Amino acid sequence: MTEPEQPRTDRSSGETGSEEGRHAPATLRNRDAIVGVLQDILPDSGMVLEIASGTGEHAVYFGQKFPGLIWQPSDPDPECCRSIEAWKNRAGVTNVRPPLQLDALADGDAAGWGIRKPVAIVCINMVHIAPWEATIGLFQKAASLLEPGMPFMLYGPYFRGDAPTAQSNLDFDRSLKSRDLRWGIREVEDMDALAEKYGFTRVRLIDMPANNLSLVYRRN
Repeated sequence: MTEPEQPRTDRSSGETGSEEGRHAPATLRNRDAIVGVLQDILPDSGMVLEIASGTGEHAVYFGQKFPGLIWQPSDPDPECCRSIEAWKNRAGVTNVRPPLQLDALADGDAAGWGIRKPVAIVCINMVHIAPWEATIGLFQKAASLLEPGMPFMLYGPYFRGDAPTAQSNLDFDRSLKSRDLRWGIREVEDMDALAEKYGFTRVRLIDMPANNLSLVYRRN
């Protein structure tokens, strides 16, 4: 069954908040599986940019698991940025940077973000709870930031033309569209076509728990 935490700024999704930072329950269920993917694709050093970091729980956990890397969280929502900062301070991790308020929907490439080039980009559970234009912006900005060969990893629910669709994902897709017609689970084939347009090639597709997938692209 697809994890119910995806609408990150919607408290009705099960996310809870406090001065110590928001909590998304599914983070505890999926973080180790995601670490398993990251261990295979991340370099040993450098800065990893996370887009749409949400509560910040993933960022802190990944910072702990990859002490040789600098983890740069970000989110367009100021409340999420405050939660990220709270989790960062609570954990005392020194390799997780303060969050940046970055928006994939912003016009143009990533020049306006004012950050140095990362060695990888990670985006967890954003694509299906944002307009398709945000995914276009995400690839456009990733193309301007990543050097050839560097990885761009996305995690979340996706539809696949070559595999049966779980009923839970069909139900989740209907639920998303009932909240916002611009939202919805995307097709892997559409993701691949967009990636190719911006100079990326998918190198891995990994089945994850709860009918999710990890898509790993590399810059051409």
